[in-house]
Amino acid sequence: MKKQNVLVVGAGLAGMKAALLLANAGVTVYLLEKESLIGGQTIKFEEVYPNMECATCMVSPIQQDVLQNKNIELFLLSELESVEGETGRFKVKISKKARYVSLVNCIGCDACYEPCPVNLDNEFEENLSKKKAISVPCAGALPNVPNIDPENCLRLNGKKKECKACQEACVFDAIDFTEKDETLDLEVGAILVATGFDLFDIETLPQFGYGKFPNVYSAMEFERLYAQNGPTEGELILRKDGDLKSIGIIHCVGRKEQGYCSGVCCMYSAKFAHFLKHKIHEAKIYEFYTDLCIPGKSHQSFYEETRQKGVDFIHNETIRVESQKDRLQITYRDGNGSDSVVPMDMVILSPAMIPGKGTEQLAKTLGINLDKHGFFNTQNERLSPVSTEREGIFVIGCAEGPKDIPDSVLQAEAAVGKILASFR
Repeated sequence: MKKQNVLVVGAGLAGMKAALLLANAGVTVYLLEKESLIGGQTIKFEEVYPNMECATCMVSPIQQDVLQNKNIELFLLSELESVEGETGRFKVKISKKARYVSLVNCIGCDACYEPCPVNLDNEFEENLSKKKAISVPCAGALPNVPNIDPENCLRLNGKKKECKACQEACVFDAIDFTEKDETLDLEVGAILVATGFDLFDIETLPQFGYGKFPNVYSAMEFERLYAQNGPTEGELILRKDGDLKSIGIIHCVGRKEQGYCSGVCCMYSAKFAHFLKHKIHEAKIYEFYTDLCIPGKSHQSFYEETRQKGVDFIHNETIRVESQKDRLQITYRDGNGSDSVVPMDMVILSPAMIPGKGTEQLAKTLGINLDKHGFFNTQNERLSPVSTEREGIFVIGCAEGPKDIPDSVLQAEAAVGKILASFR
């Protein structure tokens, strides 16, 4: 008889949805997440297109259900080390890092943060804010319990072994410096991979001025700038003169280098224009694209609505971001070979979606292949888009390739259906 336990690797939206569907069907789910919180990239968003819904309002109930479901065992700060066996009888080894903060005792009061003497860039906030060696990535993180970074904690890295600042500030006895990393052995009937995506490194393309000129932001930086739980609590970082009159959003950054269209950049770039028009009515918004990709029955109307707000969509063959007299400017060549220059107060770059960090190593651990773009390969992109060549191992969401939220959820449902059918 096959083991009716499932390992889900990745606790983003697709992984959480799959875990809940399996758990609600009576299956024991081991949900593995390398970060200290659940929710994935979606919890960085303020709104999601096409209805401009509150992203955290959409995701928070799912996160709560995951945390409370008795059939889901959550392993945070954990990674998959090895996989042996075959479908129905996989033996997996998991490495789980110490959190040094009790998920039971901690009430999320944040009294331990301020006393910590260490200040670090907050990677979750795209380095737009600082954090302590003990912290949660952002306001509203779930579980709302910090973890201690052992590499930067003065006590744990040995630079100041007597430091107990956070421990002394905690009245709930939640901090335990003696906690150790663990290795866990589990048996599962199937493995579902939902490790999400990263974004193309736009610093490798100097023509866009990222990291060189102020007020040039990546798409994810801009997401955090206008998020209410972000580093500025939704207040845009303005020019020195305090005015934003002209804003350029550049699509397809890295598309040529990656060799594929992510399929979602046009829509989330239009989302930015919606937000900016709502926030700064008089601002002039330009969307620069090499090719428009507007799939889905509701997406065309969202695009048309964006145009009706006065947003200019400009096709370009080549494009550069430059600085002239302390002001940005975009120089582009259109399809007719004509060159134009537009002054800008802010530029937002929409990069290609790429495989998540660690994808190549995880593929080796799982014994499955990657496609030519570096995403996990499936048996047949059209007829079997969630099954890998190794029976019993499935891949969903952006781990399989770039896609939006509805398509990620659809794949989660498909993979769960296959897994449940195999357990009969």
